[in-house]
Amino acid sequence: MTIETTVPPVRTLAPAARAVEVLGGDLTEASLRRYLNGIPGVDAVGLEQRAAGLGTRSIKTTSKRWALDKIIELIDLTTLEGADTPGKVRSLVAKALTPDAGDPSTPRPAAVCVYGDMVPYAVEALGSSHAEAPAGVAVAAVATAFPSGRASLAVKLADTADAVAAGADEIDMVIDRGAFLSGRYGLVFDEIVAVKEACRRTDGSYAHLKVILETGELNTYDNIRRASWLAILAGGDFIKTSTGKVSPAATLPVTLLMLEVVRDWHRLTGEEIGVKPAGGIRSSKDAIKYLVTVAETVGEHWLQPHLFRFGASSLLNDVLLQRQKLATGHYSGADYVTID
Repeated sequence: MTIETTVPPVRTLAPAARAVEVLGGDLTEASLRRYLNGIPGVDAVGLEQRAAGLGTRSIKTTSKRWALDKIIELIDLTTLEGADTPGKVRSLVAKALTPDAGDPSTPRPAAVCVYGDMVPYAVEALGSSHAEAPAGVAVAAVATAFPSGRASLAVKLADTADAVAAGADEIDMVIDRGAFLSGRYGLVFDEIVAVKEACRRTDGSYAHLKVILETGELNTYDNIRRASWLAILAGGDFIKTSTGKVSPAATLPVTLLMLEVVRDWHRLTGEEIGVKPAGGIRSSKDAIKYLVTVAETVGEHWLQPHLFRFGASSLLNDVLLQRQKLATGHYSGADYVTID
């Protein structure tokens, strides 16, 4: 008796320069699967032990002011609520432009991060302080049916293009976690490539693309490592942990793992990719642990806004209170910072 078998067709993937460089001319679903499944597994115990060790490192008192200022410079000051209004976005921008009215030396955050329909209000409020100006503040927009990613590709691309046309400098997209977890790596890859193209401006330049993995839904460190490589291969400028809407969000072990992927990619290609932990980082003490982890894993060079960000809404307040403590020797009252 002869059993007939059906051989699935070889699906060619959307062209992406990075994937062509690494995978060669054989840019197909099968070659992508072979590559990702060939990535070594993660030593979970070793990863968590290293993260725990880095988390106990301390910095000298003389370096604390530098660390606090650096944290501010790396923040994407964020509001992503269904109740967001133009007024709330203007208030967020005002805080980004003047984080501490009592201390003009306070640096500004790297960006404000809002929903796509709020981009025009953020751009308007920033005025000449928008990203093009020296020491300007960028506008980041979440897109692609954030936070679920459950929409057609046409809707995701329109969402992205609208935000870019409105003036967004950066796009934070979400991957299709259902497709990834069911092994449809090619679909995820093609969507990232397409969203990257939707980030193209009329002058031919591109808004920076941050690819959100939503690590809390990927279940294993091995999946997070594969998803990180997939996002980079498809053209992501940043890999980002979370939307902030799923628990757990950013964790030190996961961020360490993603930094190791970025380090390995840099060794392989010489290209620098950014990392953005987002969600749950609320205190200066915790943020300093991330600074140490970055410096020890990929080097202090990565502590720049185009290579590392914190996605946060309340972190800035704690940093401002800590800076005040260093300057005066005591903590300010609860009304010293705005309630976001």
